[in-house]
Amino acid sequence: MTSPARESNRVLASIPSRDYKRLHEQLELVTLRFGQVLYEPGEEIRYVYFPIDCLISLLTAVDKRRTLEVGMVGNEGMAGMPFILGIGISGVRAIVQGGGDALRMAAAPFRIEFDRNRPLQEALFRYTYALMAQVSQTAACNRFHEAEQRLSRWLLMTRDRVGADEFLLTHEFLAHMLGLRRVGITEAASALKRRKLIDYARGKIRILDVKGLKASSCTCYQIVKKVFDRAQG
Repeated sequence: MTSPARESNRVLASIPSRDYKRLHEQLELVTLRFGQVLYEPGEEIRYVYFPIDCLISLLTAVDKRRTLEVGMVGNEGMAGMPFILGIGISGVRAIVQGGGDALRMAAAPFRIEFDRNRPLQEALFRYTYALMAQVSQTAACNRFHEAEQRLSRWLLMTRDRVGADEFLLTHEFLAHMLGLRRVGITEAASALKRRKLIDYARGKIRILDVKGLKASSCTCYQIVKKVFDRAQG
């Protein structure tokens, strides 16, 4: 494992070197593929993940067929947050939305390290605060804002977490993320494409105009971003 891998995750990068040493010995660099399911609701959490350049979606089930994204985890945080509350069971489905690398640690040694590593505790408590704000703002956004605004917000949040302007995504996958029908995603994406804010083809979406996309997004994007910036100091 290299130093750049640690520095690419903001939680790990915030931990002083002397406190990071024990973590370093337990962390494993893994590559996560698009669509890979890391957790299912009600199942045991075997590993926690610190994304480097991948993106993990947290989904809640609406019924047997439908799911809705309630949060996303990128290089600003960690997947497996119930563990810091002493709960080893996932309440959501965690699925890899953008493939890439992550550092993972087995749950049992992580729990031991978390209990004795004060800087790790503080970093993850700050992240918990920001993640809770993201989840609550996402719920409000999904209820009150139009599809085009929601898609713009979602693309900007994804861009912030993977550090790239192009994503491997289908309209069907986006429909699951945003709780919309596929036709709704197609209409919203087409509107953004006509305004030359994005382009898409063959399951890929590319952001062309970040400033324009921010103007198209609802205020939820900036609200969540400010909370994360404040939490990370």
